[in-house]
Amino acid sequence: MSDTPTVIPRSPAPDDTLAFLKNGYLYGTRRFRKLGSDAFEARLAGMRATVMHGREAASVFYEGDRFSRERAMPSSVQHLLQDEGSVQTLEGPPHRHRKSMFMRMLDDASVARLIAAFEREWTRVRAEHAGHEVPLYDLGNLVLTRAALSWAGIPADRVDDRDLAGRLAAMVDRASSIGPVNWVARVRRRGAEEWAAELVADVRAARVQADPDSAIRTIADGSDDHGAPLPEEVAAVEVLNLLRPIVAVSRYLVFTVHAMHTHPQWHAKVERDADAATRVANEVRRFYPFFPVISGTVQRPFDWRGRDFEPGDRVILDLYATNHDERIWEEPGRFLPERFEGWDGDPNTLVPQGGGDAATGHRCPGEAATIALTARFAQLAATRPFSVPDQDLRISLRHIPALPMDRLRVQMRD
Repeated sequence: MSDTPTVIPRSPAPDDTLAFLKNGYLYGTRRFRKLGSDAFEARLAGMRATVMHGREAASVFYEGDRFSRERAMPSSVQHLLQDEGSVQTLEGPPHRHRKSMFMRMLDDASVARLIAAFEREWTRVRAEHAGHEVPLYDLGNLVLTRAALSWAGIPADRVDDRDLAGRLAAMVDRASSIGPVNWVARVRRRGAEEWAAELVADVRAARVQADPDSAIRTIADGSDDHGAPLPEEVAAVEVLNLLRPIVAVSRYLVFTVHAMHTHPQWHAKVERDADAATRVANEVRRFYPFFPVISGTVQRPFDWRGRDFEPGDRVILDLYATNHDERIWEEPGRFLPERFEGWDGDPNTLVPQGGGDAATGHRCPGEAATIALTARFAQLAATRPFSVPDQDLRISLRHIPALPMDRLRVQMRD
């Protein structure tokens, strides 16, 4: 593959939608190799787009305020993962102002409280399921939902945590689906939004007592960049945008156990060394499939690789291909946590949750929490509180989002 092609080639197919569905996470990687370029033009779902990957591509995509995320994704995806008026759909001063609210809620002290809540809930659920075989993914969804609610300051009597766990998980599980499965998930999301809107209204009216420093109080008191209170429906969307990504970490919990089961030498290293646990967490995030791509529409014209990008042009950054780019990562197809010892932290190389700067750009503000949760769970799993029965541990890269075939069942120890 040429590192610096002078012309962006086009996919040979008149429309790549079927190729994307057939290849899943490997769609971009296979096209990049075939075309000998780190970028190509294609038609997806009837719309023209430039697909790209790599450190330079991530820098172009995330830096310089070149792109807008509003309506950049299909509505079936946007309405499950973001919805109207959310922080992800904003740009410029409105985005930076709203993003600052999330950064405050997810500072180091707050992340430490979230980890403590997660450990409490893990201990509780582990005791509940002692001696039983359970799918770790489903268990993780419940533990993370309970931890997120407790951490956010949402009273337990204001929510059915099992029901909410299912709704939040479905927002991610069904985002790439089309048709009735996606429609049902969107209906379930609307129900969660109604719950969140009622909760916000009750916090504002003091019918629910919320700690002044709690996340739910911060969102309820949130304002736009002109100082006006957030509309109730927008605040409700942001409540879900806080809770849903925490629950989505359940996939990384599954992948962590998958990695340590297939690379058992890491148990002893992780159990005694928090830094080793963090290296494992980062390698899990790099190696395993999470979100495959992110898309944006050009809002400021620019030139790249000999092409003029004009407002409205659609660009897709391949996150999975960037995390497996051999120009960045030595032996990208191997699980090697040691690669993160002394890592420089380049924000445009490890991009499972986006690239660029979290404080000013669209990189996920909860990334530090994701790393901390995954690393702490790696340490908990290293004590072998469960065994992994014989099962199909293969992970199909054609299915988005991916999980092991048998969802990774574990036998909880007594």
